[in-house]
Amino acid sequence: MAREAMEIGVLVERRKLNSPWADHAWAPVAVLSGAPAAEPWTVLQESAETTRYFAGAFDLEFFSSDTGTYRDNLRSGLPSLWVSLQETEAPPGIAVQAVTADPAEGEALTEPGGAIVEAVPMPREIQERLAAFVAEHHLERVFHKRKRDRADPEALATRAPGERASEADNER
Repeated sequence: MAREAMEIGVLVERRKLNSPWADHAWAPVAVLSGAPAAEPWTVLQESAETTRYFAGAFDLEFFSSDTGTYRDNLRSGLPSLWVSLQETEAPPGIAVQAVTADPAEGEALTEPGGAIVEAVPMPREIQERLAAFVAEHHLERVFHKRKRDRADPEALATRAPGERASEADNER
């Protein structure tokens, strides 16, 4: 299986909420092709309602076994990357858990739990690199529908009508 990785940067926002249950919410907002020479959790922009952070540099991995879903993502009209955030005890209270270009994996990241998962637009440079990876490694896989085993019509006729399973088993 072929694998390729590229360095990306992730931008995350902390938004103030007007809610009795929570005072803020975290959300991934963008992915950069490459990573700036900034420390993780550097404040990039701050206003009264939001604070935007550079969350850090991460490796975005491509796998040859996933080229079919990558191709579908690129053809979707709005290619996306899925970013998963997980709450932590360490400041600032959130960490990037995963970043993927595979829509199926992105959906799987949304399984119940404490993760915050958002699709963000895929930058043009990442689209081009992913398209080149798909062109080089994609193998069309033919879908073969499995046929079910035929039921044995005699399997249901082992008991007399009205006889319980335990009675039939005792006689044998």
